[in-house]
Amino acid sequence: MPHDANAPTLANAEPHRAPESIGDRVAFGFVKFLRFFADQFFAGRYGHRAVVLETVAAVPGMVGGLLQHLKAIRHIRDDEGFIRELLDEAENERMHLMTFIEIAQPTVFERVLIMIAQAIFYNFYFFLYLFFPKVAHRVVGYFEEEAVTSYTQYLAEIDAGRHENVDAPQIAIDYWNLSKDAKLREVVLAVREDEAGHRDRNHAFADGSP
Repeated sequence: MPHDANAPTLANAEPHRAPESIGDRVAFGFVKFLRFFADQFFAGRYGHRAVVLETVAAVPGMVGGLLQHLKAIRHIRDDEGFIRELLDEAENERMHLMTFIEIAQPTVFERVLIMIAQAIFYNFYFFLYLFFPKVAHRVVGYFEEEAVTSYTQYLAEIDAGRHENVDAPQIAIDYWNLSKDAKLREVVLAVREDEAGHRDRNHAFADGSP
């Protein structure tokens, strides 16, 4: 079935998880630090912001899946589907990136920025997850909170007519099973729903024992 743009979403299920532990506060501060620079650099260019940030967002699931895979092998135990869920998250974020590349058409400078951001964030997140997996998941939970906020602002800009509600790219129509005449607004709604799901799952992982 096509994605129902009017269906209830997860976007307001738990809009913010208040930091409790020291690890939570570190994760929250780190994400707010990244948000500050994203706001300064991209301002209202939400499509271009999405391209760069989705490049970073696709890293945690892959890193977590890899390290959980190795952990399951070391301990000779079943992962109970945890690895697949993390890898699916990474693939979902990659599809967000592929979609917004079609919409925003990143510049050469932004493509270089993507490579630099990915290289730095991959190495940082790898060691964070290796030693502090719960904090790593909390970082993603807060990162996705900011993503939901950004996509909500993007929707407001589209609704106000400050961003053209262009046709949805075919890759988005196929991936989210949207209607053939779907617009950008429906794509942003679908992406925001994905991000809200990742937010809630990663906060749950941080609360548990991955």
